[in-house]
Amino acid sequence: MTERLSGKVAIVTGGARGQGFAEAKLFVAEGASVVITDVLTDEGRLAEAELGTNARFFHHDVSRPESWAEVVRSTEELFGPVSILVNNAGIHWVRAIEDETLDDLKRMIDVNLIGTFLGLQAVLPSMRRAGGGAIVNISSLAGMRGMNWHGAYGSTKWAIRGLTKTAALEFASDNIRVNSVHPGAVDTAMLPPDREGLGDARFAANPIPRPARPEEIAEMVCWLASDASSFVTGAEFLIDGGSLLGGRPTPRPPTP
Repeated sequence: MTERLSGKVAIVTGGARGQGFAEAKLFVAEGASVVITDVLTDEGRLAEAELGTNARFFHHDVSRPESWAEVVRSTEELFGPVSILVNNAGIHWVRAIEDETLDDLKRMIDVNLIGTFLGLQAVLPSMRRAGGGAIVNISSLAGMRGMNWHGAYGSTKWAIRGLTKTAALEFASDNIRVNSVHPGAVDTAMLPPDREGLGDARFAANPIPRPARPEEIAEMVCWLASDASSFVTGAEFLIDGGSLLGGRPTPRPPTP
């Protein structure tokens, strides 16, 4: 490993499993000290044990300001000022707009959007003490185009996309970069169940006809968290296997 994140202190929300864990694991391998947070306490403790002494787990409800304040305080006590934040925590379900409930819509907004907003607020003073930093907000392909049955989820991911750009403008004078990552389907517990037993055939219309591995998303996030992307802010990075293109390449037509 090149230790692209040597000396950095990172918080990765939703880091107990799946994509967040893959990000935290790569960060540790690249030299960072990492605090992983989640509401999944048992999984979080297992993740901490696997990642070793340069990682710690804290139970964390991203929708509560006081929980954010405690995480940032504990991170500084353990490792020093925060230089990286990955707003990865999120919830997802597939549901028609007409079937959505107000309570569930508010819950989606609380976790996905308000959790991200509070994270930006919470780490700002710490990153100033660190002399700057990098924030990566995890949005989605559903924040790049309309998707059937994603009214609640897609609304939050579009909002994260816009929030990222505003934060990039406001935080630039403090040497803090803010970017968003937009994964398509990722092979984690959040991927909708394959009820028909189709396997990767579900993704046959994509130029890369499979879901992403969590490690593939982690590589993009790591680059944005590192100094290698030092001139990148307010940008959005699609990592979707070509899904947004609208279909697989067709065979080349016959030569005239």
